[in-house]
Amino acid sequence: MNQLNILKQYSTIVADTGDIQSIIKYSPKDATTNPSIILQSIKLDIYKHLITEAINYANKKGGLRRTKIKNASTKILVNIGKEILKNIPGKVSTEVDAKLSFHSEKCIEAAENLIYLYELEGIDRKRVLIKLAATWEGIQAAKILEKKNIKCNLTLLFSFAQAKACADANVFLISPFVGRIYDWYNKQLLINKKSINNDPGVTFVTKVFKYFKKHNYKTIVMAASFRKKEQIIALSGCDYLTISPIFLEQLINANDNFNCNLTTPINFSKPPKPIIKSEFYDLHNKDRMAVDKLSEGIHTFKNDQKKLEEILNKNL
Repeated sequence: MNQLNILKQYSTIVADTGDIQSIIKYSPKDATTNPSIILQSIKLDIYKHLITEAINYANKKGGLRRTKIKNASTKILVNIGKEILKNIPGKVSTEVDAKLSFHSEKCIEAAENLIYLYELEGIDRKRVLIKLAATWEGIQAAKILEKKNIKCNLTLLFSFAQAKACADANVFLISPFVGRIYDWYNKQLLINKKSINNDPGVTFVTKVFKYFKKHNYKTIVMAASFRKKEQIIALSGCDYLTISPIFLEQLINANDNFNCNLTTPINFSKPPKPIIKSEFYDLHNKDRMAVDKLSEGIHTFKNDQKKLEEILNKNL
């Protein structure tokens, strides 16, 4: 049995890609997208007609040019999500514009619009996860959206404060970024590479997973953003693992056996009281890595969104 099949016994596998051929090949349950993935996806021949559909939708809606660009960029997210859902049994994650990451009300409005467009296509909201940056404002938006039966995936998660606030808000799923945590510590020359158990991204996800299980939080932990296959195997047993095609291919071509590394404890403890805003910022801001990587992640996604809008603008 190859390592991908072994891994599927321990964790739910999610494809971190918009490439339909990869999704068909590796048979994940779910799939995730983000602005960077969408930007890559629209360059694929298989999706060119979806750009035309998004442009036609925006022109039909009318309004100023900037309004048309916004409507077209939103519609292309839904168009690609719809195509992905044809090839998976579960859910697709679709991300709200990173520019809104510090505006709860605007995040809610954007999320509801995405769900509206999906439902116009005949897709049940149960099959869509709305991705929001795990800022305090994004988490509070998710708390409200969850009560409206709009399931959320809180992304760009690097600190324990972010994880705790998400669990308190009863969000459906979080995406702690293993690889980007690793990148930061590696750049600072603070990594002991002798053992995968010392990997800071693996250590962080393990801590969050154990904390959630100990206190019986319902929020799913989905480890994301890997830099090497060993990180994935070290987190086998994590609720979900979202994996890019390059590592899915490595796993499917490897046959070495391995055991489940993360397990759910038998005994539970009552959850501590919810974290409040001042505590969140105090704890989060003490973690320089988390502050740096959250800011960088939002900035990167904003830039990729801008590039997407520039492409659509040329086609309007």
